[in-house]
This record gives sequence, structure tokens and C-alpha cells, in this order.
Amino acid sequence: MTLDIVDISRLQFATTALFHFLFVPLTLGLSILLAIMETVYVMTGRVIWRQMTKFWGTLFGINFVVGVATGLVMEFQFGMNWSYYSHYVGDIFGAPLAIEGLMAFFLEATFVGLFFFGWDKLSKVGHLTATWCVALGSNFSALWILIANGWMQNPVGSAFNPETMRMEVTNFFDVLFNPVAQAKFVHTVSAGYVTASVFVLGVSAWYLLNRRFVELAKRSMTVAASFGLAASLSVVVLGDESGYLTTDHQRMKMAAMEAMWHTEPAPASFNLIGFPDQKARETHFAVEVPWVLGLIGTRSLTQEIPGIFDLVDEAKVRIRDGIKAYDALQTIRSAPAGTAAPQDAKDTFAEIGHELGYAMLLMRYVEDPRQATDADIDKAAWDTVPYVPTMFFAFRTMVGLGFFFIALMGTFFLLSARRRLDRHPWLLKVAVFAIPLPWLAAELGWVVAEVGRQPWIIEGVLPTAAAVSNIGAGMVLTTLLGFIAIYTCLFILEVTLMLRAIRKGPEPDTEPEAPLAPEALVAAE
Repeated sequence: MTLDIVDISRLQFATTALFHFLFVPLTLGLSILLAIMETVYVMTGRVIWRQMTKFWGTLFGINFVVGVATGLVMEFQFGMNWSYYSHYVGDIFGAPLAIEGLMAFFLEATFVGLFFFGWDKLSKVGHLTATWCVALGSNFSALWILIANGWMQNPVGSAFNPETMRMEVTNFFDVLFNPVAQAKFVHTVSAGYVTASVFVLGVSAWYLLNRRFVELAKRSMTVAASFGLAASLSVVVLGDESGYLTTDHQRMKMAAMEAMWHTEPAPASFNLIGFPDQKARETHFAVEVPWVLGLIGTRSLTQEIPGIFDLVDEAKVRIRDGIKAYDALQTIRSAPAGTAAPQDAKDTFAEIGHELGYAMLLMRYVEDPRQATDADIDKAAWDTVPYVPTMFFAFRTMVGLGFFFIALMGTFFLLSARRRLDRHPWLLKVAVFAIPLPWLAAELGWVVAEVGRQPWIIEGVLPTAAAVSNIGAGMVLTTLLGFIAIYTCLFILEVTLMLRAIRKGPEPDTEPEAPLAPEALVAAE
């Protein structure tokens, strides 16, 4: 068996990223729910809300610690397995990650300590402030990480410098306010809110089924259903916005998600179900819903959504332009020291230098893109098509789960309003069995986002195959197996601690008595 360094490196990063993201959504959502519960406690003074905050805070703490441990590995991988990527775009990609560590993670980590150990040392308002800072820090962390990822999907505010052979920032505000990054942020955090809401709902339903901690469970379900309904509705709305932006910035991803091989007259129909065939390059037994894709993808009745074949033809043109850009770059760099490069080469690169990444797709087949044949160009153009069946089914499963969460949260919201949360045991069982489903939806969302970008590690700029470190595939495979073993142990530890805390339930909690005033002490004597 031949080990391919690119595939093994991708598999390692996918494994660590997907495992890390098991913890991120629950951290994002639980932090907000904790802040809401403690706000109610401060406003009402009812001790049960303090007890709820402490109980769900314990589960948040377990999840937070393991999540931090798994996240550290990912950043080290950029230097170990993706060294050329780090060199090529480190000036841009590194800035949001650095800001995330300095501005968001330290804020979150600092106030986590105050949350757990400051209950009897801070005032009610002071502790509530610390809890909200934990929530804000968690969400700020997600913001900066998704700004970095959004730039990989839509590399704005940057340009390639032929002198340094690196991408450099030209406008940091364009990077910061990248529409793809902003849409990914709100969509991702909303998915985290749904995850936490379903988790709280399911655990509380289990308590009701077993007649334990009934008052705490009912109040927790009320908060989870209300917050979860708003979050699940926002996930669908914000997902629609993400799809609209994908039509503009990642058209091949959109075509692959819909298994749309050929361009249709506007407005395009939506493939409700079907069986994409990558080899035959067609979709079998497709059930189409007229107009829906055109309306969702373009929000118009006249704008076309290009199909895969047309996008491949477009990629061939861009590859040929990329070859010209590559030739101009080599001419510029071959100019003797102290002499100016030929002006025509500079002009050519200034005009079509943005297509350089397409020439790099050919390096999988030839060492020098200028020596590529028509057959090489054809193969490189078809490489721009991600694996359609994975995209097609992952997207539909994710969307189907999204609508299920709306129905689930809406049902329990109505039951809560009517004070009938414990009247239908079968619905409580549905809530319990639904606990893992938000994680499945979230992971599938990342599969759609990242598989859909292939073969690019930076859309249209740097192919994934050109970004890996020049190390042995065997070494990467060894570390992959090591990560799998360690992460499996961490996962078992996480689940064990969570289940133990859930079975034990909340600790009895009473409002600490305020110290008596001196006058009261005299009277007592």
C-alpha cells in the first residue's frame, strides 16, 4: 500500500478537527445558557436558579477542559504538517489566531476560574459579570477562528508578492469583515446554541422520566426550549445566507452540494433526493423540485447557477491563464540581482497573477506547469470537482436535522407554555435520544465546508497538495494513530465524567446567609 503524504496529512487534520469540534458547540451554547440562568437568579433571588447554574456549569467545565486540550494540537499541526501553507499565508492566517489567543481565550480562561470559585467571594452582580465574560470570551474565540477559516474560503484583503513569494495583507478590514467569515460565524455559533439546548433538554427529559430533580428539570427545559427554538430558526435562516454567499464565492461547492452536473435554465430546480455518480458524472433517480435552488441560491428568477461541466470548462481557461502567470513569475524571479525584471512580465503578472494557483494544480502531474499537455490540463480541471456524493448526502442530512430541531424545540416550547412538560413520556424519550443529533449535524456541516473546498486549501490560491510539509508519510501516519489513541481516551474520560455528573445530579444549594450587622449582634446578645 502506497501512503500519500497529502491524503494522510488531510486525514490527520480532519480527525483532530472533527474531534475538537465535538466540544466547541457545547461550550458555545452552554456558556450562554449559564449566563441566562444566572441572570434569572440575580433578578429573582430564587436559589433554584443558582443551583441550576452550578449544575450545568459543572458539565460546562468538564467539556471546556477537554475542548481546550484537543484544540491545542490543531494549531501545532500548521507548523508540523502544513509548513508551506504556514510560510505562504502565515502573515494573514496567523493574525486572527493570535488575536483569538490574546483577546478571547485569555478572557474566557480567566473568568472561568472566577465562575467556579467566586460564588461566595463575589457579589451576585460581580459573579454574573464573570459568567457573561465567559460566554463572550467563548463566542469571541469562535469569531476569530472563523475569520481565519472564512479567509481560506474567500481570500479577500490580500495579494501575492512575487518578491517574497508569499501572500500578504493589503486590507485587514476586508479580512475582518469578509462576508463569508461573518456568515460562517453566526451560523456556527447558532448551531452551538442548538447543540447546548438539545443537550439540556435531553438530560432534563431523562430526569423527568426518572422522577428526579423535577423542578430543576422543568425550569431547565423551559430555558432550553425557548433558547433552542430561536437558535434553530436562526440556523436555518443563516444557513440560507451561507448558501447564497456560496453561490457567489464558491460556485463549484454549490454545484457539488446539489449534484448539478449541467447548467439549467434559471431558476434552477432543487434535487430533493438522488444518487450522484462521480464516475458517470450524472445523478441517477433524481427527484427535482422546480425553481427552489434558483430562488435559494440566487434570490432571483433570472440568474443562472452554473453546473459542474461548465465550471470545469471555466477552470481550464483559468489554468491556461495560470500557466502564463507562472511563466511571468519565473521571468521576474530570474532577473539578475540589481537589474529590473522585464516590464512585459510584470504587466502580465499584474493582470493575471491571481490565477497562479490554478497553474499549481498541474504540479500533481508535471513538475513545470509550462510543460503541461491538454490532457494534464483536463485532469487538473476535473480535480476542482469535490467528491459529489459526500457533499450531496452530507448537506441533505444536515438540513433535515435542522428542520427536526425546529419541530423538537417548538413542541417543547408549547408544552412548557402549557405546563405539560411531563405529560407525554414518549416525547421525553425522543428528547433523550435526540441528544447526539446536533453533533452529527455540526460535523456534517464542517464536512460540507471543507470537502467542498477541495482541492484548495485556500480557495483559488493554493492547492492542498502544494501546502504539505516535506516529511515522510509514515511519520504522519504514526502521529495520526497516536492522536486517535489519545483522543479516544479523552473521549471516554469526557463521557465518563459527564455521565457521572448527570447521574449524581445537582448538589443541594442554599443561599449563604449574609453576616449580621453590628447592631443585630448587640441585640442578639
